[in-house]
Amino acid sequence: MPERIVVYGVTGSGKSTLARKLAGRTGLPYHSVDDDLAWQPGWVPVPDDEQRRRITALVAGDRWIIDGMFSKWRDIAQPRAELIVALDYPRWVSLSRLVRRTVVRCVTRRRICNGNLETPRGIFSGDSIIVWHFRSFARKRRTLRTWEADPGMPVVRLTSPRATRRWLASLPAGST
Repeated sequence: MPERIVVYGVTGSGKSTLARKLAGRTGLPYHSVDDDLAWQPGWVPVPDDEQRRRITALVAGDRWIIDGMFSKWRDIAQPRAELIVALDYPRWVSLSRLVRRTVVRCVTRRRICNGNLETPRGIFSGDSIIVWHFRSFARKRRTLRTWEADPGMPVVRLTSPRATRRWLASLPAGST
């Protein structure tokens, strides 16, 4: 089992959930891109140079799982990855998950990303996570399919939640 893994997919596909489950199954340390690299309290983005510094330090390690890869620092993380697990689900799957998750977080006021809250106002803003899903969906899908076509890039492309559950179950527990 590879020991440096990126879980990649469109917004709402379940990257963080799978990365946590994969870490539990393999014993590899999991790092949340949103919590560890991207966001400060008050939805203040971590400056790009600081994100690059943080990802450089994180991926210098021998064992890790991260739940995404931003284009602004992909050049640092991708060469260190031994495996990319690509969630390539139909849009209706990721969008329905995203809407459900966002609404639940608004109602329950569950804190995410270093103490931030999703709000009804935020759902309908121009930079909401749902708007971001529509803006980034095609680009992220093209990216993961390009990686899959590259014989030098180790990619496991999963096209449904069922396929993902089967793949995860197929891994030996504590396989690292």
